[in-house]
Amino acid sequence: MTATENAIIISDKARAKVQKLMDEAGIGNDPSYFLRVGVVGGGCSGLSYKMDFDNEQKPNDQVFESDGLKVVTDLKSFLYLVNTELDFSDGLNGKGFFFNNPNASRSCGCGESFAV
Repeated sequence: MTATENAIIISDKARAKVQKLMDEAGIGNDPSYFLRVGVVGGGCSGLSYKMDFDNEQKPNDQVFESDGLKVVTDLKSFLYLVNTELDFSDGLNGKGFFFNNPNASRSCGCGESFAV
């Protein structure tokens, strides 16, 4: 993992899991697909994270690459996600994907929503 200022950072574990999911979905070898991350209103703290695979980039999208994994977010979401790390946990108390967001002033117990 390489820390870059004003970026969305993907941990090695998260990148490996995303690549595995893309392979399972049959899009792992298609360079037009990427991971789209974003922020939407809702959740117990006001804002929630979202993730999906996409192959259509929009004009104001912010694009990052981490060891071959392309990560894209819309400009509005990026304002909330700048310098956030996407990580993955598969331990005994594993909770799957989670965001380490330095911009969040508080987050809920499940880690799926936050406030700024």
